[in-house]
Amino acid sequence: MTIDRIGKTFAIWAVLAGVLLVVSASAESKARIVRLSEVQGSVQMDRGTGDGFDKTFLNMPVVEGSRLKTGDDGRAEVEFEDGSTLRIVPNSEVEFTRLALGDDGQKISTMQLAAGTAYINNRGKKSDEFTLNFGRESVTLTEQSHFRVGLGNDQATLAVFKGSLNVSGQSGPFAVDQKHSATFDINSDRYDVAKNYEESPYDDWDKQQSEYHDRYAASNSYRSSSPYAYGMSDLNYYGSYMSVPGYGMVWQPYFLDASWSPFQDGGWVYYPGAGYMWVSSYPWGWMPYRYGNWAFVPGYGWVWQPGYWNTWYAVPRVVNPPRRVAVPVPPVRGRGTVMLGRGLTVNPASGLPQRLTITPGSAGLGVPRGTVRNLDRFAREVNKNARPVEVSTEPGGRIAPPSRSTTRSLNSADSGTRPPSSASSPSQVSTPRVAPPPAPSRTPSPPPVRSSKPH
Repeated sequence: MTIDRIGKTFAIWAVLAGVLLVVSASAESKARIVRLSEVQGSVQMDRGTGDGFDKTFLNMPVVEGSRLKTGDDGRAEVEFEDGSTLRIVPNSEVEFTRLALGDDGQKISTMQLAAGTAYINNRGKKSDEFTLNFGRESVTLTEQSHFRVGLGNDQATLAVFKGSLNVSGQSGPFAVDQKHSATFDINSDRYDVAKNYEESPYDDWDKQQSEYHDRYAASNSYRSSSPYAYGMSDLNYYGSYMSVPGYGMVWQPYFLDASWSPFQDGGWVYYPGAGYMWVSSYPWGWMPYRYGNWAFVPGYGWVWQPGYWNTWYAVPRVVNPPRRVAVPVPPVRGRGTVMLGRGLTVNPASGLPQRLTITPGSAGLGVPRGTVRNLDRFAREVNKNARPVEVSTEPGGRIAPPSRSTTRSLNSADSGTRPPSSASSPSQVSTPRVAPPPAPSRTPSPPPVRSSKPH
């Protein structure tokens, strides 16, 4: 890269950084941004662009004022910083009316269920405020709890799986205990409380998603210093931590090859007031693009260094990129979604195939979370043979148990492997070692573009 080109590159980054700092200074300093953590089938989001509902993708940021809607086959999950989740099933709509921080730092989350059914699994602190409004009723959570709310034309139903809920609204304040339910007349203040609840066809799906987070949120022996829990389950399922001399404890996804880059597949999505935000297409692609930085380690490839927890990055922070890798730069003009590489993947339909083929360099793309047992073992097999591997999925949509450990240490045996071969047929059946990439460029990375501080 010539000196003149380097100067122009830094000038562009300086302008972008300056523009975003102006936006940051005028933005609400107590705003929060949460994660669209699972999408299946037809799911749309209204981001407040003035264009109404538009197609949505995994890992899209959810901001205050966003509305999420599912079609006949749609399901979606939103993950909050503390690991709490909101899930909606087909023909449902929810609005995130408030995502903010209180004066004492407590998280304030308020959602309005406009139609359909929502599942809430609250893992927050007592000081946080988590509220779901439906019809003319409101549920404010004072403890960790798990429940379902269904909203119809004439009535609403509330089923409590765990914890105790306080309901307020036109029916008056009252409590609904664990394993109890309440039915509300939308057009009056009448309600009934029962000492049981009727099962819903989507209860099993909700339980499976909850089980995935329970199993993988803390499944590895390395405890990150992150104050946030959203995305942690996916890091533990789709990759592993390792200690790299000079870099400390880092994370790397499974199923890499020498040509893989963390920025080759994804896209830019526009948000009013914040501009373009990078959205990764990888199922684990949240936390590594929002905090810390990506670093290129000769002999090992790309790794994510956790950290920088006080700043939420709209554009990934990159250290020491090689010359051949284009560091993502947001579009200067326009408001449309811009795809890169394979773009933002199409939301998979509900249901799961009995077998999957995983290819080298896929980095887990196309593997539904929690569906393959011993994913690390298959990653070793793919890396060893440099060819695709065919795997079986868990029967009946069950969640695979975690491996004994997803932490590994680097030694001389891990420092390099054979380059990928041209074989294309899947092997029949195990943490990948990345072939040594070209030496990185010594050109320093341009400063990252940051969003307003949402945390």
